[in-house]
Amino acid sequence: MTKIRITKHFDFEAAHALHGYDGKCKNIHGHSYQLYVTVIGTPIEIKNHPKKGMVLDFGDLKKIVKTEIVDVFDHSIVLDKTSKHIELAKKIADYSHRMVLVDYQPTSEMMLIDFAKKIKSKLPNYVALHSLKLYETINSYAEWFADDQ
Repeated sequence: MTKIRITKHFDFEAAHALHGYDGKCKNIHGHSYQLYVTVIGTPIEIKNHPKKGMVLDFGDLKKIVKTEIVDVFDHSIVLDKTSKHIELAKKIADYSHRMVLVDYQPTSEMMLIDFAKKIKSKLPNYVALHSLKLYETINSYAEWFADDQ
């Protein structure tokens, strides 16, 4: 059977700070992230199947990524809970800011590793996560490919 890749694009806004970094990004700052999620599979060929001809319904992919990533990270501050930023997080929390505490330095690269795990765990067994591309700015992005793992 022929393998086909489908891609869906998502946008979310988030702030982060990189603890111990030697540049401006050590400060809390925000990004307009763009996430491209590509899955691969064989189009469904089952007669009378409501998803016949699809690798995965774009709506189903949207539900997964929205629930696992966008709804969690959008308009939040992402900080490494294993760093001294945990103290900052506690102070910010007093002002009811939306916080995502992760156990890694919240770079685009590390976020993609996290996103890949979350998305892969929710995909049906007949579809595989092929790749992720996360734009942090309009001209800077990180990519994750299943084949590289």
